[in-house]
Amino acid sequence: PTLTGYVLLFVPLVVAPIVIIGRIVRRLSKETQERIADVSSFADESLNGVRIMQAFTHEAVDRERFGERVEGAFQTSIRRIRARALLTAIVILLVFGAIGVVLWLGGRSVIAGNMTGGDLSAFVFYSIVVAGAVGAISEVVGDLQRAAGGAERLFELLETEPEIQAPDNPVSFPEPARGAVAFESVTFQYPSRPQVSALDAFSLDVSPGETVALVGPSGAGKTTVLQLLLRFYEPQSGTIRVDGVDIREADPAALRSRIGLVPQDPVIFSCDVSDNVRYGRPDASEADIRAAVKAAAADEFIDAMPDGMATHLGERGVRLSGGQRQRIAIARAILRDPSLLLLDEATSALDAESELLVQEAL
Repeated sequence: PTLTGYVLLFVPLVVAPIVIIGRIVRRLSKETQERIADVSSFADESLNGVRIMQAFTHEAVDRERFGERVEGAFQTSIRRIRARALLTAIVILLVFGAIGVVLWLGGRSVIAGNMTGGDLSAFVFYSIVVAGAVGAISEVVGDLQRAAGGAERLFELLETEPEIQAPDNPVSFPEPARGAVAFESVTFQYPSRPQVSALDAFSLDVSPGETVALVGPSGAGKTTVLQLLLRFYEPQSGTIRVDGVDIREADPAALRSRIGLVPQDPVIFSCDVSDNVRYGRPDASEADIRAAVKAAAADEFIDAMPDGMATHLGERGVRLSGGQRQRIAIARAILRDPSLLLLDEATSALDAESELLVQEAL
């Protein structure tokens, strides 16, 4: 009983540093993940903008900045590993110290005739089993804290509540879709610039089948109107209606399913031409895709590609010119055949002849 009491006394002494230093390991693990994310983000940005980097002879500066981020991640990793090593060293010291104390006390008991050598040998064996288990706990806790630190970043994203959500009982849009749009005294400020109104008491009424052009200088709010219509943001005041339904009372997915968008900066995915065009309508047939491509005046350059519609376009459409990317985006919107088509300077990168063809097709 005396030796057992000493062993049980040492267990909390071993567990205490596991808990305390384990928290430090967890914090450093999270910080390491953040620094690695910085490295990955900078590398991705630099590779995607490599032509601009070379055009402005910025390689030396970017190389130095990348080195700083890598060094930051490396130093954070070193601090984490040092904390983990300190935890292991402390646990080993306490465990073997406890075994040494048990051997010393047990040896004195054997000499005094209070216990036999066999009892001491058995007890030391049990003590080593307990010590090994406690030591394993330190390793497991260290791994768990490291994993928890990395997972915290993921949980932060998963637990983020989107500001734009469908109401509990969404209002259905009328069928068939008509494409009527109404802005009623809409005022909106971007969250990053709450003191400046991108739109101030803006009103607009678009009838089904009507074509309306929003004209103004850069920053006048043309793209903002489209983003509000897609419900990427909520206006501070006013109402937006589509087919007579207040879009705040409708399911955002139902709203967006009626809209086709050609953005100012066309997005091309890392897949072939067909998959890019059918992105908004995955069940489209090859004939429908071909018709949309022809309507967007994109068939000529696509047919000239090595594999035609099956040609892989590279990451972000790196194998295409700006005008070609725009025409692919236009074909994607045409194929969707929406009741409401939003064109955000969709033909700005097209030559006059191609622009005329696209306009006629639209």
